[in-house]
Amino acid sequence: MVETILHNEVVLALILRAGYRAEGIQFFTPDHFSQQLAYMNRPRGYVIPPHVHNPVAREVHFTKEVLFVRSGRLRADFYDDDRNYLESRILHQGDVLLLAFGGHGFEMLEPSEVIEVKQGPYAGEADKTRFPGIDAATAKIVE
Repeated sequence: MVETILHNEVVLALILRAGYRAEGIQFFTPDHFSQQLAYMNRPRGYVIPPHVHNPVAREVHFTKEVLFVRSGRLRADFYDDDRNYLESRILHQGDVLLLAFGGHGFEMLEPSEVIEVKQGPYAGEADKTRFPGIDAATAKIVE
């Protein structure tokens, strides 16, 4: 299953659940995203020919992150660009989350390992603006 978190018709995030299955290749992000997310399911013997990627100039204005929940369980909180809380989702082992726009925060609900992939180089605190988030009691968890 793929879940889309929308606000005012803008994709804030995509969640690819661990149980998602399909044949072939499926892209979930629109072409204009600077980070692409796809799923591939190929049979034994399928060959992807060797290749290199050509230099293509790209201009990136927003950092898009992809989180892979390697183990554990966490709550992802989603905010709009004005830092207004919108909703939360629970992520489990094997889930993949692409963060595209808006704000976000996380609370680990149990010990968790998360792998993060995003554009670099990382600019430290210049990459983000921190703000106060919600507490667990006010979370609106969407199932």
